[in-house]
Order: sequence, then structure tokens, then C-alpha cells
Amino acid sequence: MNKSSRFLEPLALASTPSIIADKIRDAIAHGDIPAGAQLYEAELARTFGVSRGPLREGLQRLTQEGLLVAIRNRGVFVIEMTAENVRDMYAVRGAVERAALQLIFQRDPTAAGTSLDAICDEMARAAGVDDRSEVDIRFHEELVGLSESPRLRRVHRTVITETRMCIHALAESYALSDDRVAEHRAIARAVTGGDSRTADRLMIEHMEDAVARLVPAES
Repeated sequence: MNKSSRFLEPLALASTPSIIADKIRDAIAHGDIPAGAQLYEAELARTFGVSRGPLREGLQRLTQEGLLVAIRNRGVFVIEMTAENVRDMYAVRGAVERAALQLIFQRDPTAAGTSLDAICDEMARAAGVDDRSEVDIRFHEELVGLSESPRLRRVHRTVITETRMCIHALAESYALSDDRVAEHRAIARAVTGGDSRTADRLMIEHMEDAVARLVPAES
């Protein structure tokens, strides 16, 4: 585990399992705790300045989300982003985001599309791959947020963490990909125009393209 992390630090607020889970989730998402790493309770308890009780509950929450796996007589580990896991994660992401799109079309697609289009402008201005990746993710977080569904947002939070893990673990193949601003812009414009069928088709293609870029063809 990376000893220096902007996410793993003593808690300034009253420690709760939720805060602990959020901080560890962020550390995993941004590569401070790499895929496959083992988490040690004593070390984390010292880092956060908490007792093992709330720490264990926080780890249990992440285990239930699927970000951690507990192996008997060995310990708790961050999941590995295998080719199978990447495909499965994008299948879930696609289902969540397509469902979010349908809810958006039942509300105010014009306003939602305008908001998403503004994020595309930021994506186009982003300087490097890392910055553009973060704006890319924010586009999808905004899309699901605009659905106003707490359950979709909750599931999406986990798969977005796994998406960040993929990007960090497979940064080279991700960096070699073509500019994806146009793909996001097309989705945003379909939303603005109230074209639900096109938006749904574009989202399917968008997820399939991501899997093709992140998973080697021979996997």
C-alpha cells in the first residue's frame, strides 16, 4: 500500500464507518491503494486515528460493495481489475447510465443536455490525459445525478470507483485512445434534442468502445 496518500490521513471529524469507507474508496479509486493490495487493520487504524471497530465496519461496507474481498486466514484485499471484471463492471455501468438517461427524458432533457454539453467544453479544454479522464468521469457522474435516483447514484459510485481503477491500472492503453470528446458531445446533444433512442444507442456504443480500449483483444 502506498504510504503517502492525500486520502489516508487522520480524521478531523468524528470517525464513522461511512467517512472511513469514503476515504478508502477514494484512495482505491485514485491508485493510492492499488488493485490487489492487502489492507492491514492496525496500519489503517493508526493512519486514521480510530479504533478497529469503526474501521472494520467501514471495510465491511466496501466488501459489500465489491471493492474489497475478504479471504479467510489471509486478510482483506482490493479486487483485481481482470478482463472479466472490467467487462462485468461496464455491463453494470451501461445498465445504470442507460436507466439514468430514461429518467432524464421523463424530466427536463433540454436542461440536462445543456449541463452535459458544458462538461464536454471542459473536456475539450483539459490539457492532459489525467485531467481529461477526470472530466470524462464527471460527465457520467453528472448524467446519473441528473436522473435524481438515489439508488442509481449509489450503484454508480461503486462502478465509477472501479472505472478509475481501470484507468490507473491500464493507463497506457487508455492514453493511446482517440479523443472521446465527440462521443460525449453526441450523447449530450441527443439528450438536449429529446432523442432518447439515439442517446441510448450512443451510450451502448460508448461503453463497448471503453471495454475494447481497456481490455486486450486476446483476453
